[in-house]
Amino acid sequence: MFALPSARSLLASCRPSTYLLGNVQARIPLLLNPTAAASRAASQLAPRNVKFLKRHKGVLPIPTGGSIKGTTLAFGQWGIRIKGNGARLSAKQLSSVEETIKRKIKVIKGARVWMRVFPDIPVCIKGNETRMGKGKGSFEFWATRVPPGRVLFEIGGVLPIREELAREALRLASAKLPVLTEFIDRSAPPRLGNLLITPELAKEVKLPPAVLRKLS
Repeated sequence: MFALPSARSLLASCRPSTYLLGNVQARIPLLLNPTAAASRAASQLAPRNVKFLKRHKGVLPIPTGGSIKGTTLAFGQWGIRIKGNGARLSAKQLSSVEETIKRKIKVIKGARVWMRVFPDIPVCIKGNETRMGKGKGSFEFWATRVPPGRVLFEIGGVLPIREELAREALRLASAKLPVLTEFIDRSAPPRLGNLLITPELAKEVKLPPAVLRKLS
């Protein structure tokens, strides 16, 4: 004789599994938005959302039109900017530099760090010894293209930071970057690529009036 199932066991068999339902709910954002797989943590440097997760490699921007935007301090008292050629900096490098600066200046109450660049370019990499074709590589990390003369980090705060402490903190930060940098303050002249734009030089090369007003 076979035992007849009870009404409770019949209802339990018809009810969808909680484990399967949880998996389906977790996969719905990925099905609607494939770029949601590259989600970011609260402390991770990454854009909140992007339209396309894969992008062309691109080239470093060069200010050929005479723009000096982003080459002087805007928030802090001291800072570092690129002295040589530009470079592509990864989010991991920028995070490491920011942590180094914060660790050094945390003794000063109200000290702050401003990051003037942000990694919003996805970098895709294919494995070594991979045959050509079969599409682009998979997403690896976020990066940013920084032109020459661009300010990377600034430090400041409510209380003024001594120059000796600022130089030491930014020196340790520069050691973690793959580019040559220079220490600047509020009085540092802007850069046009690798060229320092002084007021005398600006009048000789006949820069735009907006640039001359900023230098005066």
